Amino acid sequence: MDLTNNPKEETTLWGGSEFIRILLAAAFIFIAGFYASWQGIGVSNLSILAIAAAIGAYMAVNIGANDVANNVGPAVGSKALSMTGAILIAALFEAAGALIAGGNVVGTIKKGIINPDAIADAETFIWLMMAALLAGAIWLNLATYLGAPVSTTHSIVGGVLGAGIAAGGWDIANWSQLLAIVASWVISPVLGGVIAALFLIYIKRSITYKNDMIAAAQKTVPLLVGLMVWAFSTYLILKGLKHLWKLDIITAGLIGFAIALTAYFLVRPMVDKAAASLQNNKDAVNSLFTIPLIVSAALLSFAHGANDVANSIGPLAAINDALMTGSVASKASIPLWVMAVGGIGIAIGLALFGPKLIRTVGSEITELDKTRAFCVAMAASITVIIASQLGLPVSSTHIAVGGIFGVGFLREYLKQSYDKKIAAIIKHSKDAGFGVDETQSFVTRFTEADVDQKRLILKELKQASSNSPISKEERKGLKKATKKELVKRSALIRIAAAWVITVPASAVLAAMLFYMLLGFSVSR
Repeated sequence: MDLTNNPKEETTLWGGSEFIRILLAAAFIFIAGFYASWQGIGVSNLSILAIAAAIGAYMAVNIGANDVANNVGPAVGSKALSMTGAILIAALFEAAGALIAGGNVVGTIKKGIINPDAIADAETFIWLMMAALLAGAIWLNLATYLGAPVSTTHSIVGGVLGAGIAAGGWDIANWSQLLAIVASWVISPVLGGVIAALFLIYIKRSITYKNDMIAAAQKTVPLLVGLMVWAFSTYLILKGLKHLWKLDIITAGLIGFAIALTAYFLVRPMVDKAAASLQNNKDAVNSLFTIPLIVSAALLSFAHGANDVANSIGPLAAINDALMTGSVASKASIPLWVMAVGGIGIAIGLALFGPKLIRTVGSEITELDKTRAFCVAMAASITVIIASQLGLPVSSTHIAVGGIFGVGFLREYLKQSYDKKIAAIIKHSKDAGFGVDETQSFVTRFTEADVDQKRLILKELKQASSNSPISKEERKGLKKATKKELVKRSALIRIAAAWVITVPASAVLAAMLFYMLLGFSVSR
């Protein structure tokens, strides 16, 4: 199957009836509940387990619809992958990550946000987990409908916090941990944006600003791919495989470096061969990043499935454990059927509802080409590694979206800076008495020059005349009127607002649901 972008294929495969997609999702949720009642051997209440499994399946579907877009959205937006190709790769690797490397034990209280010792009994704990899970799922559902990529982890944390406070009062909450999560709203996107922008600056200065882009790419692309392999290998060992193979950062980094060194010597002749038939332009350079982007989308999806599937099945595993033991534990074992509900649900949610958020992430924030998308993928892996070693509770969603905003705002700054230089050349040329042809010659030379040559061309021009035909205020107005915005401000406001209210919104909803469930249990 062709994995390159094909708008017709995207429309015919993923643009079906909304009602049919909802019906298919509902069927999966029903089957998950029925399957749980069949598999729940030794539990005290099969009906409660079936309902919890259905809610867990609903959460998994919404994770697939919202959170997975961050892994493949840049690749789709840059046309390295078609929508169909991205969904197939992400669904396969998300499910593989969950089932192969998802682990067999999960913490019952996500991020230690509440104190489990303050919960009175197992029945209260079960209602708390069900309310938290359902609240997180509903909020994710709403965010997906509004086209806002939000943090799944923050959604479930908010749910646990709200239901926990409803069950045990304000003292049950770990407020210092909550402050760390609030800080991550800023830390995650800023770190992702800065790292993505730095990579883009490096690529521009080392490749696309050179006269001979292909020769520059032959030297730089293998290094970037090697760095990508190093970052992703380390990221995968630390995060994606941590349940199977737990290593420290130094050991993981050394193993990753050995893999990266091997990749560098394998990739270099491949790049040289591909470069021999390429033209000296940016589109040709972009084509060299296609395969690295596809690989990064697959690896990010695998790590996400292994690491974040607990957001959907963690509370379900906790409920299953409480129903079996009649007590509240800090850790709960994950039966295979519970892991299957999470992994398959994520894949189904991605296939049915994922395209909306994939398009939002890939093309509705800023225009992405393959080099920019590569920078976002690099930022996602490196930022998680740095943050995990510093103990910062960052969100992979915030990192990826922050990386997209980072490259977008950098593009905007560079475009405005370039336009100013062109305007300065024209103005200075006129001040110097040059004719139209001479001025155009300067502009052409400047456009085709690399960075160092651009500086020399600007030095050739005389200083502008101090006399200006318009006032300072008028110049400011003209500057504002001609400012080019390459990042959609409406997307920035919508996404930022959704991030800020995720924890409180899911917390309030969870508290309300907890009281409803508790009232239901009392009235029985």
